[in-house]
Amino acid sequence: MGGVHLRVLLIDTDANRANEVQIGLELAGFQVVAVSSDTVDLVGRVRESRADIIVCDLDDPSRDALESMRVLNRDEPRPVVVFASRGDADQIEAALEAGVAAYVVEGLAPARVRPVLEVAIRRFRAFQALRAERDEARATLAERTVIERAKGILMQRRRLSEADAYRLMRRWSMDRGLKMVQLAEEILIDK
Repeated sequence: MGGVHLRVLLIDTDANRANEVQIGLELAGFQVVAVSSDTVDLVGRVRESRADIIVCDLDDPSRDALESMRVLNRDEPRPVVVFASRGDADQIEAALEAGVAAYVVEGLAPARVRPVLEVAIRRFRAFQALRAERDEARATLAERTVIERAKGILMQRRRLSEADAYRLMRRWSMDRGLKMVQLAEEILIDK
């Protein structure tokens, strides 16, 4: 996870502080590819800069900033780390719900940058893996449901047992070079 290869989009409302943070990030081995003073069109900025991680050094993240992070998490997921000067429990919870991987109160301290970013990246990757696993399980369940419904139609139409209907569907799918779910969808359309 060497930071040398990680491209950072830095967002900071204070230009002087942004310069100091950029230097700190670069000293920690990260490549700052873009600096912005706000989160407007965050998705566009991430796509344009091809950033791997977003570091936000904000005094008090606004609702608009959190909404931009939510849209980013939906459309172009990346680890987002927010360093804030303060944060109440509701604000931190809203940030985490928006997809922020780490929310650090009391601002950005140069010595903490690298470990905080590495933990955020690991947390983001673990969350993405869980999300992919969940999506795959949902898709599998949806496919099984379609297959079961099609099998039920064949059982009723042809007066077949469940096992015979399944075997028939399997044979048809192999003969036609279709996945079982594709064949099942055709059966449901033709019902």
